[in-house]
Order: sequence, then C-alpha cells, then structure tokens
Amino acid sequence: MAEIELAFDAPLARIKLNRPERRNAMSRAMWLGLADAASEIYTRNDVKIVLVEGVGGNFCSGADISEFDSVFADADSARDYLAAIEKGLTALARLDRPTIALFEGASIGGGLAVGLSCDLRFAAEDAHIAVPPAKLGLLYGPLETRRLVELVGPSRAKDLLFSGRRVETAEALAIGLIDRRVPAATLRAEAEAYAHALAKLSQTSIRGAKAMVSAISGGEASEFLRTRVEQAAMGADFREGRTAFAEKRRPRFG
Repeated sequence: MAEIELAFDAPLARIKLNRPERRNAMSRAMWLGLADAASEIYTRNDVKIVLVEGVGGNFCSGADISEFDSVFADADSARDYLAAIEKGLTALARLDRPTIALFEGASIGGGLAVGLSCDLRFAAEDAHIAVPPAKLGLLYGPLETRRLVELVGPSRAKDLLFSGRRVETAEALAIGLIDRRVPAATLRAEAEAYAHALAKLSQTSIRGAKAMVSAISGGEASEFLRTRVEQAAMGADFREGRTAFAEKRRPRFG
C-alpha cells in the first residue's frame, strides 16, 4: 500500500501517513508524496476540508532516521533531502482549503512539522509531542520553526527546541500548540463533525480567511536559514547524534 494514502469522501479528503510499522516515520518518498497528495486535492472541486492523520495509532514519529546515512551522505544529497521536506510541507501549507491534523500517539519532530503545516491540530488526550533535533545535532527547518513560533511564541518555541522535551497534550493545549484535546476514542469523530460543519459554511469566506491570515503571518525561508540547516546536517554534532542513536547511548557533543 502507498505510504501516503489519499482517500476522498466528499466533502472531505484524507491524507493518511501509512507506515505503521515505523510509527509513520517520514521517508524521503513520503515527503514528496505529501506534495503530490496536495496537488491532487487541488484538482478536486468536491473537496472542502482535508484531514491529515496517521495509521496504526500514531500520527508520525518524525523523519525516518534509518535513511539518514544515505540522505545525509554528502552536501548535495542533504540539500536534495531537505528540499524534499520543504516541498512537502509547503504544498500542504499552501492548500487553499482548511486542513486539520489528527494527533494521536507520537507527533514528533518532522511529524509535528506536518501538523504545523496544517491550519488546525486536534489531539487525543494521550498523544505526546516533541521537537528533538537538539538531541541529534540537527536544526529544525525555518518554515516549521516559524510556524512553531507563531503558535507558541518565541520563548516557548526556544524551550521546546532547546530541550527536545516531551510535551503532553494538556500543556500543548495551554500553550496553543494544539487547538482541541479530546478522548482518543472520539478523536476522528470530533474532527469529522467539525469538518462537516465547516463544509456547510461559505467556502469563499473560509478560503478567503485562510489566505488573509497566511498573508498577514507570511514569511518564507531565507537562503541564510536554509544554509544553516544544511551546515548542521553536514556537521560533527549530527554525525555524533545519529551514531549515538544507532548505538542506543547518549550523544557526546563537543
């Protein structure tokens, strides 16, 4: 089955992260598949609301670490990989209709970045969130960092990025990282009910409001910030971070 699964049930579309054996960790192909799914949704006039969800009890455990030795083998492959991530996140963020991420289980790193690219985030009460690049010697990308800052503010964003700590959904709701906190058993039902309610309203108003808010918050990734991310991906800290992860020990950063 496709690792990015796209299902239509008008007026809804569902983008499913479908790699449950790896807690839906995002491969390079999945980042590109996310962009393809967004492009296909654009062609469907019957789709008004998009739900983004994981299969198998987790939203997404982050980028697929098993690929790191190959995708970060050299500067060119790292640049290509980071461009694939940005392409997927940008395509999702630029969809002209509302997108709702359904957080359950793990919503970590790159998985949180997918959720941050959506308009709203509904979370099961027992889900958890973290932004762990500092534990690997990487940098969170500029697009997802900007979206994180917009939601929680600069100081809280720094706390989450500096510490990589686990955030439970009660705190996530309090700081604005998620928009709804509901029992796990009713997560999909509540998200779908909300989506169907939106679908009955003026789509001209809703899409116009989305475009206006996006224009006001705005901001694209600068070349300077992209370069910082690429330098981190080629740096000694990241080599030590992924070696330590593979060896199941704490990294020893210089």
